[in-house]
Amino acid sequence: MANQLQYEKSPYLLQHKENPVEWYPWGEEAFAKAKREDKPVFLSIGYSTCHWCHVMAHESFEDTEVAEILNRSFVAIKVDREERPDIDAVYMGVCQMMTGSGGWPLTLLMTPEQRPFFAGTYFPKRAKYGMAGLTDLLLQVEKLWKTERHKLMETGEQITRLLQEGDESPQGVPEKVHVRRGAEELLHRFDPQWGGFGRAPKFPTPHNILFLLRYGMEEEEERALQVADKTLESMARGGIFDHIGGGFSRYSTDEKWLVPHFEKMLYDNALLAYTYLEAYRLIGKDFYRRVAEKTIAYVLRELTDEEGGFYCGQDADSEGVEGKYYVFTPQEIQDVLQEDGEVFCRWFHITESGNFEGKNIPNRLQEKPLEKENEKIEVLAEKVYDYRKKRTPLHKDDKILTSWNGMMIGALAKAALLCEKAEYATAAIKAVDFIEKRLTDEKGRLFLRYRDKDVAHMGQLDDYAFFAFGLLELYHATLEMRYLEKAVQTAEQILAWFADEKGGFYLYAKDAEQLIQRPKETYDGAIPSGNSMAAYVFGKLTALTGEEKWQKARDTQLTFLAGVMGNSPSAHCFGLYAMCDVLYPSEELVCVSAESEPPEEMGTFLRESGATGLTVLYKTKENSRKLGEIAPFTAEYSIPQQGVAYYVCKGNQCFAPQKDLEEVKRLLSE
Repeated sequence: MANQLQYEKSPYLLQHKENPVEWYPWGEEAFAKAKREDKPVFLSIGYSTCHWCHVMAHESFEDTEVAEILNRSFVAIKVDREERPDIDAVYMGVCQMMTGSGGWPLTLLMTPEQRPFFAGTYFPKRAKYGMAGLTDLLLQVEKLWKTERHKLMETGEQITRLLQEGDESPQGVPEKVHVRRGAEELLHRFDPQWGGFGRAPKFPTPHNILFLLRYGMEEEEERALQVADKTLESMARGGIFDHIGGGFSRYSTDEKWLVPHFEKMLYDNALLAYTYLEAYRLIGKDFYRRVAEKTIAYVLRELTDEEGGFYCGQDADSEGVEGKYYVFTPQEIQDVLQEDGEVFCRWFHITESGNFEGKNIPNRLQEKPLEKENEKIEVLAEKVYDYRKKRTPLHKDDKILTSWNGMMIGALAKAALLCEKAEYATAAIKAVDFIEKRLTDEKGRLFLRYRDKDVAHMGQLDDYAFFAFGLLELYHATLEMRYLEKAVQTAEQILAWFADEKGGFYLYAKDAEQLIQRPKETYDGAIPSGNSMAAYVFGKLTALTGEEKWQKARDTQLTFLAGVMGNSPSAHCFGLYAMCDVLYPSEELVCVSAESEPPEEMGTFLRESGATGLTVLYKTKENSRKLGEIAPFTAEYSIPQQGVAYYVCKGNQCFAPQKDLEEVKRLLSE
């Protein structure tokens, strides 16, 4: 008998619809039941491509003994963290407060009033290896709820009070000391042998690398650039990068990036493609362009909806075995490639002894220096890819999230510009159109999730901030006015619905469902926080528009971020990245043209420019009225009868208009 999750659209919740546990989705019905039947709530949070979520589900939630206890004495609620990041953020904060760490699956016990009194992550069915067993835990709470409930209630009240008291908005002063300390912390943790930061497991964390690239260029700090370069190269050589089908796995379980946790997520691949493209632009290695293009090819091939949106990710497991889809034996390769099998195995270090449970994860870790692109290997890899596709398919989480799609739009826009491939711009534009058609209501507000012709949940801070980021990148790549206009509208919605007058932005809107806490996330973890991205967006809009409104929003937000960074600025690397826009000289270029289409030389200039904080506007007769509303200072820039005029500003200094783009390059390079 299916439980209440059968009516949901989330792939993660639907994975549990046949469990013997009488699951409910988060909502009034579940909490009303808990109050009516006088039961505590068992809350389980995870996501559909989470390996340990699958393990706990198989061990416990598919088990009739565990289900009997849960159904008898608890109301069980399942939450997809990707659909409800607000719920996840609040209760992950609880777990970190109570245990000092967090992760998924996230397990909580709480009162019918949503006040938590116990938190943890994965629990086996029975105690083992020093871990408490879920059955023991449930039976103990069952007893305490009857005999010493007041203690559980007091704990819930105390935890809730501590959460709410911790919501502060400290103020700081954005200074280069933050940037330098953040870089020093990363450099101190750098692994000189294998790249990356700290010990295994290693996460790509692309915004850390993006920040080091910016810092290295601004400060002419060669070591920062070398650290970024080494890390990017090592990751792309390792097994964390799929050399057969493109794209990156979630993280590496070892220090040298060889053995990944095999799930692939859209946000990792979007941000990594963006970062490799920025490294290609600044460092000039063509290898990085190829990695970015293969990553984008993976997303377009395997994570793209026919209407243009992008899916969340793919699972690590097939046939119940993690990584089985991705590994090979030499004999398999020989059977597929015949006489070319040996050269392919040498190229990707596929051996009889293997490097992963007797089989092989293809990698290029042993090559020094990296060879140029090998066309024959590329052709052979396609054949192996076609062979691999015949294996048991990986589970695909096919919901479409506005925030993650905003990241991918930004990566595609950057790729369209730097790689000169129109299909990338087409894909980015199609995704924007999808969000406007499927994930926007009649009042222009965003939804969080779309799946199977169903939208759900009010858009949260990340949805607006990352969509604005994608729109600004698309404007930079195409110079089409509608993307700048939409970015401005989206940023205005951030101010209207999420702002705290004391500083910073709340995770969910002021008219959304109110939880026991309204958090303001600032830590740049797997992805940049919405607060960091908002600061970046406001900084770009300040440079593009010259408007005091955006300057005030930027300055207020950077002051807030400087306050929350405290003694660990490297935990806020995208915030530092945004801070660089005000701490180092800005560069603005306005091209005023008699033609409606940008001149070809403009695209060449934007591809080849080494400027780190450059913003560009394009004014024509057709868009002058709208541009004048968004960026009033441009009203004074007269449109020439023919050709173009370039207006250049650098730092706080503006120059006379130029006709020659070479002179523009000279002014910017001085």
